Amino acid sequence: MTASPRYALGHSARELKRLSTQARVFEPFTRRMLQDAGVAAGMRILDVGSGTGDVAFLCAALAGSTGEVVGVDKAAAAVDTANLRAVEAGLKNVSFLQADAAEVTFDQPFDAIVGRLVLMHQAQPSALLRRLARYLRPDGIVAFQEFDLAAARSCPPSRTYDQCLRWMAAAFTATGTNVGMGPQLYSTFVDAGLPEPAMSLDAGIWGGEGPAATLVTEVMRSLLPVLPKFGIATEAEVEIDSLEDRLRMEITSTRGVAISPSLIGARTRVP
Repeated sequence: MTASPRYALGHSARELKRLSTQARVFEPFTRRMLQDAGVAAGMRILDVGSGTGDVAFLCAALAGSTGEVVGVDKAAAAVDTANLRAVEAGLKNVSFLQADAAEVTFDQPFDAIVGRLVLMHQAQPSALLRRLARYLRPDGIVAFQEFDLAAARSCPPSRTYDQCLRWMAAAFTATGTNVGMGPQLYSTFVDAGLPEPAMSLDAGIWGGEGPAATLVTEVMRSLLPVLPKFGIATEAEVEIDSLEDRLRMEITSTRGVAISPSLIGARTRVP
């Protein structure tokens, strides 16, 4: 496999906190997708690109005390945070490993392999799924969720919200992230030699007092080092200190809504 694209958002303490905030917003969608996939009590589950642990903790709740969850992530800061959160929560059925999912090996098979917003950062997502599927038990589950950034918008248009979306798309694309991975999950699974997956689509939609302004502002804050490097925007153009207030005001003043990127899921069972 070729090297993964650069992770544009970094791993600062504030970015790790943002990931958990984002996870709370999308938790109902991921929970439903995992349940529809068949994730259940007693399963041994691998969470790929586990970050600060939110999907792994959700899997741990579904797997129960008789199950086990292993999270894998390349970033030491994210793994350290996830392990600390597991200890603080008193979770005995979750552990986290710092490793590259494209290279790591396991001594025991899994009943399910899952991930959220991780394949978009892979240079060869089908090859990764093909490799990981070797660690599945018969009738094992593969279930992933990814964004379709192009589906995000405001209605009626908020100039600032839509400009931030364009900046995000440009920054992620410049660093090799696939912002349209969600709709490509079906073909990615099939190219990996997996059975055709069932699909799902969810999105957040909020008025001005919803979480959209905060979520977008924190993504833009994490992208600030990347934007000028690729000639996308300057810090002066972003005006990060006032961005959240401006976003909220624009959406509220028109009685409009902000729509998140679509969170598209794919799930299948491997004979």
